[in-house]
Amino acid sequence: MDKQSLLERQRPSPPRSGRKATLGAITCLLITVLWFLQGWLLVKPGLSSEPLSPLEEVLRKAPLIDGHNDFPIYIRAFYYNHIYGQNFSDTATLIGQVDFPRLQKSRLGAQFWSAYVECPAENEHPKEQDTYYEAMHETLQQIDLINRLMDRYPSYLRRASSAADVWEHHRDTSSTAISSLIGIEGLHQIANSASALRLFHNMGARYVTLTHSCHNAYADSCSPEKPLHGGLSSLGKEAVHEMNRLGLMVDLSHTSVATQRDAFETSQAPVIYTHSAAYALCNHERNVGDEELLSIQQTGGIVMVNFFPGFVACSPNATLHDVADHIVYMGEFIGYRHVGIGADFDGMGFDNGPDGLEHVGKYPDLLEELLRRGVSVEDVSGVAGANILRVLEEVEQVSHRMRGEQPLEDKVKSLFV
Repeated sequence: MDKQSLLERQRPSPPRSGRKATLGAITCLLITVLWFLQGWLLVKPGLSSEPLSPLEEVLRKAPLIDGHNDFPIYIRAFYYNHIYGQNFSDTATLIGQVDFPRLQKSRLGAQFWSAYVECPAENEHPKEQDTYYEAMHETLQQIDLINRLMDRYPSYLRRASSAADVWEHHRDTSSTAISSLIGIEGLHQIANSASALRLFHNMGARYVTLTHSCHNAYADSCSPEKPLHGGLSSLGKEAVHEMNRLGLMVDLSHTSVATQRDAFETSQAPVIYTHSAAYALCNHERNVGDEELLSIQQTGGIVMVNFFPGFVACSPNATLHDVADHIVYMGEFIGYRHVGIGADFDGMGFDNGPDGLEHVGKYPDLLEELLRRGVSVEDVSGVAGANILRVLEEVEQVSHRMRGEQPLEDKVKSLFV
């Protein structure tokens, strides 16, 4: 036995009464600490012992995300993209469905802003590059506008370029600014140039709609009815491959059924519909048929439900309940993990939104209606935003795997002709 151990054995034990006093003091101290902590937890914001409501649980699990908002084209139409002489944080300034105070009320966590530019005149040939130079020029202006709005109103908007950015912002409770991403609404906007496609991606675009309401060199639109290519052209298939390589989501809203089916076959990543509804409930050409819904299910994509009355009710008169019907129909048919929200606010022309969903401040009412119908908190949180982030993450993963592939190059005219 070493010297230290021997000394320990020879040390006299404290009296039993002293031990009891020590234990009593420790017990009293622990009770005091626990009592203090209980009171602190009850009053500290976000740490209440009260259970969250189902809606708050949904919004805790995932950010609320809208896949399509046309606010930028509204600014172009009514303010000529001049934003510095205006105060868009004043509800009296804007007469549309979107303004910053209502956006904050909306509980939105992220928004895809559409850098939309209209199609060229119908009589111009879609394969001629010169046809689209003005559209490409205006697209640059719209992307610049979105970025200037973020700089001008940092308390309302903040940049995001990935699913990870949006999740990080969602966890940051110190700010209510909305994560802002960009969508391009038609390949006519790239002026038949893969170089422009890459530049738009570098400038913040994270999805591109293959067509708007016109055919282009890459794909057929659902309007006009007479097809040009019968789906994706050979250039269109190359463009989809390049979008996969870049990490751009392929958006099928506005496209023909043949284009949609070709895209399912061609894309290596899940595809999306950013603002469409269910054809089974409203037989509008802009909506998604059951066969295509099954393809979305099989390939892991998502349909983000549009609020436009003509698409959800086949009538100028629609309600929040009509929009909920489309979400529930698709959720029950292919699974709620394949459904999201793509309202198309400020893109409905001069039509009103559905009763109960008149403007961006009303999103929580739609989530409440889904919960009232018995859709689970988990499924509603997916519809609210987790589903589109899952798809974006998968698109990013495909892009990462394809980064070793060569970019698609443009055909450039010789300088010496």
